[in-house]
Amino acid sequence: MKIAIANDVPMAAEALRRVIAATAEHQVLWIARTGGEALRMCHDKRPDLILMDLNMPELDGVEATRRIMDECPCAILIVTGRPQDNVNQVFRALGAGALDVTATPMLQGQQDGAAALLAKIHTIEKLVRHSGGSQAMQPRGATAPAERPEEAIHTLVAIGASTGGPAAIAQILAGWRAPRGCAVVVVQHIDENFADNFSKWLGEQLAMPVRSIEQRDELLSGTVLIAKSNDHLLLDEKLRLVYDANPKDYAYRPSVDVFFQCIARHWRGTAFGVLLTGMGRDGAEGLLAMRRAGMHTVAQDQASSAVYGMPRAAAELGAAQLILPLGKIGPFLRSTVGNGNHGA
Repeated sequence: MKIAIANDVPMAAEALRRVIAATAEHQVLWIARTGGEALRMCHDKRPDLILMDLNMPELDGVEATRRIMDECPCAILIVTGRPQDNVNQVFRALGAGALDVTATPMLQGQQDGAAALLAKIHTIEKLVRHSGGSQAMQPRGATAPAERPEEAIHTLVAIGASTGGPAAIAQILAGWRAPRGCAVVVVQHIDENFADNFSKWLGEQLAMPVRSIEQRDELLSGTVLIAKSNDHLLLDEKLRLVYDANPKDYAYRPSVDVFFQCIARHWRGTAFGVLLTGMGRDGAEGLLAMRRAGMHTVAQDQASSAVYGMPRAAAELGAAQLILPLGKIGPFLRSTVGNGNHGA
């Protein structure tokens, strides 16, 4: 891959350059010292992947990501010193279109950090290849107590997302309280080391309680449950939420397709499948399986998607009954599923 680096700290930029230069399959295309320089260089020589820092002069990493995804989109990996200390910025960048986040390896003792970075790059390379390359990416026009686990669940809202997903998920669920008997499950492509932070961040945005899913959890009424593992999330025949490493060679982890297909196979109540912005095709086949099982299916439209990959694949398959702009998906859920504030 042709990889660009956007980082204003010379030692950090050099550490990243050395990691890339030490590989046979990747090359450093350019190094930018500001977010504005990264934007200009991306216009001149668009890379396959940008390693983007968060804190830079002229344009910070969030705004640089937003502008690049608007004007000359390509895959972006946020690489910053301590991601856990910059949670809000990280999720703003993910909402703007970055694919993932990892810590910057240091020049001294960087072996573990380099391995983690290269693993992220390898995964993104598979996603880019599966999506037809970066050139195929198009420019885009406090927690309440959970309900008791034993309460019967008759409605399931399943949401799948990738690039740009955190902000999109927050928007469609903002201000909504799912009614009793309704559970919401989110499968967002995000590294397991940052998934709990995602749950915490999302919980600060929503009126509903939000929690990460542990192995063999049950669905919870009026609660948003977040997949937190690099393993795939499944809904088993007893309607428990379980993690499974198989299929091991699948590029998307956790896979939206795997979870949606489990719903089509095992769920017997009312179900809604919602496929949001994301790179690649994950979720399209699963959404189609849900539709064929008689369930409600919705995909985000192109104009409001950070990357119109996953929803486009669903549209091409005829998997979505409705294709809606992001701003209309939340009102659709509230009007169709109901609002827990009514008589609660």
